Amino acid sequence: MSLQNPTEQQQTTAKVSIGNFTFESGETLPQVELAFEHYGPRNAPVILLCHALTGNQYAIGSKESPGWWAGLVGEQCPIDTTRFQVITFNVLGGCHGSTGPASINPETGELYRLDFPNVTIRDMVHAQHRALEKLGITKLHAVAGGSLGGMQTLEWGMLYPEFMKQLYVLAATPYLSDYGIAFNHIGARAIQDDPAYNDGDYRSNDELHGFEIARMTGMVTYRSGPLFQKRFAREQGDALYSIQSYLNYQGEKIKQRFDANSYLYLLEAMNNHDIRRGRGNLQETAENYKPHLYTVSFEHDLLYPKELIQPFSEYASDSEHYHVQTDYGHDGFLVEFSEWGAWLGDKLNEGVNEG
Repeated sequence: MSLQNPTEQQQTTAKVSIGNFTFESGETLPQVELAFEHYGPRNAPVILLCHALTGNQYAIGSKESPGWWAGLVGEQCPIDTTRFQVITFNVLGGCHGSTGPASINPETGELYRLDFPNVTIRDMVHAQHRALEKLGITKLHAVAGGSLGGMQTLEWGMLYPEFMKQLYVLAATPYLSDYGIAFNHIGARAIQDDPAYNDGDYRSNDELHGFEIARMTGMVTYRSGPLFQKRFAREQGDALYSIQSYLNYQGEKIKQRFDANSYLYLLEAMNNHDIRRGRGNLQETAENYKPHLYTVSFEHDLLYPKELIQPFSEYASDSEHYHVQTDYGHDGFLVEFSEWGAWLGDKLNEGVNEG
């Protein structure tokens, strides 16, 4: 299946089979698939977009159901799909069509659940690279992503340095901090200690109150105290403060759109992310980047602070760092595109013009 024959702009949502896949752990799974969204003129430069923890392949989505980067990516947007084609994969280990814990093991006919191999950021990138090859895409103009997507972007530059010209790493650090691991641990324990979780063999997400707590914990770290104060201002409803109702809503919502086992696998992949692993210290690793490295940090980001992102960027020989002033904290990479989207779009276009 090739994506490079048509010249007209079109949107595709499908799956691609990458066959047997061997993880870093040494385990091999048969018949692995990655779900993807692909949009834009087929003869244009290709940008790969990598999603965050609870994201999916729908970066653009539809008018009825906009994607997580709708407004940043699209026709006449900063990532302009009249100039670029964009492709996004649901990560290996995800739960929106790609092979993961909620997929059926073709050898047993049962869900993988906790029999799914441990997955790393490098596994995700290797799987996407193979999927691109299957789709006939042999080079990229850029890779871009935020949070877990930024971790993937960093690994793309290390694992396949000749495959792209530019990297855009938003709200992600070269390794996850102890602070980030701490909050991931709280979320994971909330799920795992829920009796309804049943060692991963739960009947449905609906019963998992621990999953709700995990999501609430995450939401507190994704945004900032100043934003919460501005938005909620200690307002009260009939029984709860508005902030309490908001967190309850987010807890219920995650159960409708994400698999708890997949959530745990991706948390662990984030915990284990360290761009230095097997490569040397931070400076030695950064100096080995060949694509142009653009990094973006966001004010009040508790999980991926500027203090960890910018020094790493400065070690790279061909890099640029951009800091965004925002009250949204970590979630700044998903909103307020007017504050930083034009900068990103200009850099993408400069890269094309450089040939």
